[in-house]
Amino acid sequence: MNWSEFFAMNGYAFYVWGSYGVALFVLGVEILLVRNRRKNALRELRLMRDEMGDDKTGEAA
Repeated sequence: MNWSEFFAMNGYAFYVWGSYGVALFVLGVEILLVRNRRKNALRELRLMRDEMGDDKTGEAA
């Protein structure tokens, strides 16, 4: 077996490599969405802390 046969996958290369491509794309999008959700959650927590007048010790001012 040589590399060209391996990458051709006996005629199923489009389906196999297409599946890998779609999976990598979905994982990449998921990583970006999780990053965005985390950033928004941290921003919201920071705003809530500032609105309450809370300092770093956890005691209300």
